Amino acid sequence: MKKIVYIVLLVAQTMLAQTAFQKGNDLYKKEQFEQAVAVYEGILQSGEQSSELYFNLGNAYYKLHKVAPAVYNYEKALLLNPNDAEIQTNLKFAQKMAIDEIKVVPKVGFSQILNETLDVFHYNTWAGIATGFSLAFLLCFIGYYFGGTSLLKRTFFTAMILTVLGTLLSVLFAVIEKKNYDSEQPAIVFAEVTEVKNEPKSNAPNAFELHEGTKVYVLETQDNWSKIQLTDETEGWITSDAIKKLK
Repeated sequence: MKKIVYIVLLVAQTMLAQTAFQKGNDLYKKEQFEQAVAVYEGILQSGEQSSELYFNLGNAYYKLHKVAPAVYNYEKALLLNPNDAEIQTNLKFAQKMAIDEIKVVPKVGFSQILNETLDVFHYNTWAGIATGFSLAFLLCFIGYYFGGTSLLKRTFFTAMILTVLGTLLSVLFAVIEKKNYDSEQPAIVFAEVTEVKNEPKSNAPNAFELHEGTKVYVLETQDNWSKIQLTDETEGWITSDAIKKLK
């Protein structure tokens, strides 16, 4: 009985969230962006989330010229749907509103090749590719088992070896990509302007200055301080309440 009640409540909550989502979309179309934001944020507070919800919320904040919330919600949408070209495009537009222009330090040699290969797909996609190779191996094995000629058997045997290698590499890439994903702690600067210190102390010398909308990576935390790194590998300490973590 409890399970039935739980399912009914879950279905009701989902239907209410969908109704609210449509209401938010209607407000957005009417260019009532602040009201749309309030509706979308209310859906998030109820525990519902999706890439579409974060994407639309990012669009509403973008229309209101609120840099940090726009970038943040586009980034959240991208975490749930990393291969969506529309989200990536809108995120780039939002990032152009930010004051800070942080360069990306390119990796070289084998690290560059490995990272470029891994970044081709999300770790879930790599796992799906591994599953595809596994199915291909099964088909090749069946073809090898029932092959009527030595040529067919050699062909299917070679294909079996290739599919095994493909499966192993795809699994390896999925594991590495998942590990990289879990170890990264990205965040968005929400403070309009904030000083980054050399040490986790308010009276420590300033290292540099950051503005809202800039993406940083949290390396460690200490009391109310977070050690961050930028994409140009610059590091420093920032008050934790000046940023909002994406994960």
